[in-house]
Amino acid sequence: MMAAVPTVAPPASAAPRSRGMRTRITPSRVLFFALFLGVPMLVYVVFVVSPFLQAFYYSLTDWRGLARAPQFIGLDNYVTLFQDAIFRKALRNNIILLIVLPTVTITLAFALAILVTVGGNSRGAIRGIRGASIFRVVSFFPYVIPAVVIGILFAFIYSPNGGLLNGLLHLVGFDLDIAWLGDRRFALAAIMAAVVWSLVGFYMVLFVAAIKSIPSEVVEAARIDGAGRFRLSTSVILPMVRENVSTAAVYMGIMALDMFVYINVMTPTGGIGKSTEVVSRYLYQTAFSDSQFGLASAMGVVMALITMLMAVLVLFGTRQKKEVR
Repeated sequence: MMAAVPTVAPPASAAPRSRGMRTRITPSRVLFFALFLGVPMLVYVVFVVSPFLQAFYYSLTDWRGLARAPQFIGLDNYVTLFQDAIFRKALRNNIILLIVLPTVTITLAFALAILVTVGGNSRGAIRGIRGASIFRVVSFFPYVIPAVVIGILFAFIYSPNGGLLNGLLHLVGFDLDIAWLGDRRFALAAIMAAVVWSLVGFYMVLFVAAIKSIPSEVVEAARIDGAGRFRLSTSVILPMVRENVSTAAVYMGIMALDMFVYINVMTPTGGIGKSTEVVSRYLYQTAFSDSQFGLASAMGVVMALITMLMAVLVLFGTRQKKEVR
């Protein structure tokens, strides 16, 4: 009969010593944090936080861009802003763009991504529609065109005198000569159509990459269970690419809250009756045409806060849904 071998317990000081070794500050650890945390934080503070704080300070003054020291006036600029009918209209247009542009663009991009990835024959291997590769290249092409060029191009398309859109309407029997950018009923919608045309291809490619990363076994199992294309897209694929959709929504929201290039090129004065005015273009006019830099800084602060709020709501809403699931 073999005798039991006694187990020797480690000394009590071993665990504390190992913990101390893991948390010990060494030159290599200091250098690592300085390079990979300190430098990015310094760049962020200098180029992001500092300008924002500076803009907030100037928004509390009557600075007109001149050499004299600005006078502190408190919240008067913010009171003036929300009493300004043009600013309220511009902010309303930005809110409309914030709701419509991400919804339309992301919906179209996701539908096109489904077509070129799993929209093909339901039998056999999972594939997209015929010619999917060519369609992806063609649909992405508008994204590489500069926004200024797209604005000029669509200004010619919407022209009431020989514009392409009115010409096509004449061909199909509509005898209309609409000034699309000069009519307050259609101007904002016409600009939104140009933005959707230019961006939908990029977000389609983004969603194609996300869909390609889904394991094929998941899609095949859903097809075996009898899921059609619509059910497969909404109940299987969409929940699995939710993070990509939320990221796209944030980027499209930032675009909708800016829109300076498209508005300034297609309707340089903000449209008839300020029908297409947005805060970014009004801010530019207030600062560089009217020399009211303090008031323009207040506009920038308001838009920065709205942008951050939008991003937080989108990302937090997505995270909540994910936790519930």
